[in-house]
Amino acid sequence: MKTVAEHLVDARAPWSGTVAAGQTLVITDLEGNQAVDFLLFDAADPTLRYSAQNTVAAAGALYLSTGSVLRDVEHGPLATVTADDCGRHDTIGGACSKESNTLRYGHHTWAQHACVENFLHEGARWGLGKRDMTGNVNWFMNVPVEDDGALGIVDGRSAPGLAVAVRAEREVIALVSNCPQINNPCNAFNPTPISITITEES
Repeated sequence: MKTVAEHLVDARAPWSGTVAAGQTLVITDLEGNQAVDFLLFDAADPTLRYSAQNTVAAAGALYLSTGSVLRDVEHGPLATVTADDCGRHDTIGGACSKESNTLRYGHHTWAQHACVENFLHEGARWGLGKRDMTGNVNWFMNVPVEDDGALGIVDGRSAPGLAVAVRAEREVIALVSNCPQINNPCNAFNPTPISITITEES
């Protein structure tokens, strides 16, 4: 495989870029237990955006791992998970926002930026706004569903150096928020950097 691009994404920071059809986006959890929020859009028609509902329904599974296909709002494949060191990634926990932080943790967190703000910042580079935001993937995040249907956010299953690789099935725009959350265990209460690598067959 040939490396096309490499990026270090600081703790709490966003990133976005295009991934051509057939290229692979690799996200590496450098220090372990870092949640990475993720959205995909068809680069030619961004209305064909990632759909958590269609992805879950087609797979018959709540969690993503090797072989999972990320589907758009018309059920078409946007990308496929081709490798996964972690084994399970969340599809239903959503992205933290200033509003949800206020609701869950108190008004003192209002000044903290969050994943929704990261997505809006990066989305603006591609002409995307709040109406384009949708349910997202949370790579490395551990959100178990309890017997009573309640969702938990607990310590992640990741460790330093673990990675997930996603192959684009068409040219896509990827939005990443290296989650800034410090109020629950999804980042071990300590956000850390990640790396993003784009590769293609040589």
